Amino acid sequence: QVQLVESGGGSVQAGGSLRLSCVASGHTHNTMAWFRQSPPQEHDFVAGISRYGGTTIYADSVKGRFTISKNVDKNTMYLQMNSLKPEDTAAYYCASRDNRDIRHEASAYDYWGMGTQVTVFS
Repeated sequence: QVQLVESGGGSVQAGGSLRLSCVASGHTHNTMAWFRQSPPQEHDFVAGISRYGGTTIYADSVKGRFTISKNVDKNTMYLQMNSLKPEDTAAYYCASRDNRDIRHEASAYDYWGMGTQVTVFS
């Protein structure tokens, strides 16, 4: 069983930065990803990272602005978000899956955190 706990959300002015963290416990060497949800939308893929951090994938909407990374020793995944825009406003979720490949579909992930809210105001 894997437990995921996100932190680092908050309110920031457009153009600003935030760094999200996700601490994993349990079987931690999984493929992981960040999703975001702004109701009534479904969970949208933001970025994913392979088990040991060698491969990363980003949604087109965040490429060049967001960076996903992982500290395997600390069982922690990060999302550095720069040049934030109002349309980045959402609840951000950390997710983990037992299989190796990074998937964009939320249904492919086995474990989820409770989420952390990011609000970007203009």
